[in-house]
Amino acid sequence: MGGNTYPKLHNAMWPGLVGKGPDSEPPIGLDTMLEMTAAADVGGVKFDGVDLFLADPHTSIESSPDDIKRLADKIRGLGLAVGSLVAPVWPPVGGGPAMGSADDRKKFTAMVEKSCRIGKQLRDLGLRPSGVVRIDSASGVHDWAADPIGNQKTIAATFTEACNIAEGYGETLAAEGEICWGGMHSWKHMVNLLEMVGRPGTLGFQADMGHTLLYAMGYNAPEHRLLPEGYDWKDRNVLNQALRTVSDALRPWTSDFHVAQNDGTVKGSGSHDKTGRHCMAKDPNGKLDITEAAGYWLRDGKGDVTRYTRHICWDGCMFPNAEMMKPQTWNDILSAMIKVRDAHGWVQ
Repeated sequence: MGGNTYPKLHNAMWPGLVGKGPDSEPPIGLDTMLEMTAAADVGGVKFDGVDLFLADPHTSIESSPDDIKRLADKIRGLGLAVGSLVAPVWPPVGGGPAMGSADDRKKFTAMVEKSCRIGKQLRDLGLRPSGVVRIDSASGVHDWAADPIGNQKTIAATFTEACNIAEGYGETLAAEGEICWGGMHSWKHMVNLLEMVGRPGTLGFQADMGHTLLYAMGYNAPEHRLLPEGYDWKDRNVLNQALRTVSDALRPWTSDFHVAQNDGTVKGSGSHDKTGRHCMAKDPNGKLDITEAAGYWLRDGKGDVTRYTRHICWDGCMFPNAEMMKPQTWNDILSAMIKVRDAHGWVQ
């Protein structure tokens, strides 16, 4: 193992919830996700922390200060820290589309405020040394396309109000670009939205390697595709150039980073719309050289380590429950994360 101590290595808790539900597989409880994370071990190296999903049945957005204190004690007892938080901004769980009506937008910003309040409490408890509050537009691509200019302006206005709220709690926000979120469904649309808000110190980009690969492929925005139709995946030069183009455009905005694998296809599960298919770390169909591709985000155009994020997180959304319950799955993930830190981290 290398000697780098940063960025810290976190595991996402939301794969226990995202894509689960009555028409899919049952959720995996937070306690189980925490215990599997804490148990992972590769040559004595363990996960440093977790990123949390602020929604039932994991961590209720309506959690009281006492609830959060009990959660903090539990996580600390497992030797883990807390990093980034996912704000539940979507209509099914109480939020509303960022490009919707005035009432919809109030619901959206209310979820942001509640998330920031929880984030500040976790910081005050000394358990959360780094991390952002993650948001998206909570809006569909087809709905957005009915009025691209007007809807983009409305999303930007909602995000601006969200920034004002976050700053009041000493928090920062990160918008995760996925092909399923209107106004954020291509790398160019994502840059445009971030520029329209224009608050780089408060609103950044959450890069997920699984989703940004789909950006390069032009899913839901073929006019912005970088990989040609019928692309031969054996031609790594073409792929690497496409990944560089996406990362060069969005890296200046990036404040949070997810390591992931993707097989170049899309998947929907449960209530989640079709988006990038996250694959197992060792999936033979994975299209990314995980360590190399992470470098496009964690190093700048000159090849220097950026140090913009104090922790990185593994995202395994919509992994099958049978795989998630295997200890080896988490050791494989941790091993991939260690390789990324060895290659692109630093000592501090």
